[in-house]
Amino acid sequence: MTALSFPGEPRRRRTNWEKWGWIYMRASGVVLVVLVFGHLFVNLMVGEGVKAIDFGFVGGKWALPFWKWWDCLLLWLALIHGANGMRTLVNDYTNPGTVQRILKGALLVAVVVLLTLGTLVIFTFDPCPAGSPAELLPSFCAA
Repeated sequence: MTALSFPGEPRRRRTNWEKWGWIYMRASGVVLVVLVFGHLFVNLMVGEGVKAIDFGFVGGKWALPFWKWWDCLLLWLALIHGANGMRTLVNDYTNPGTVQRILKGALLVAVVVLLTLGTLVIFTFDPCPAGSPAELLPSFCAA
């Protein structure tokens, strides 16, 4: 029984967002380690290494749905993980009020815009768009 409840009164359960944010940071951190090292291994160690990374490399990699989803998950987890960390800093170094609300609102807008644009780039990327002039297409595209 808490100090604000009376006997027989149902307790109102509230979601503890700080606890869920803490759990998210730990879980996403573990998954991000796997995603980042997998990303680095494939991009830097397999094949010709860093000198092979160019437009064609990305086009070939994103031709497979597995790599689109891998990079999308990496984008989403990393961006939300970073934004949650920034939210914690805003909570720690500002007083509750207008400034804190503005900073959190700006952070939310930035995250939503970046997630939207990043996801659109990943899933709509086409290295060989139909109807493009042959001289503008990469060499691996059929003219």
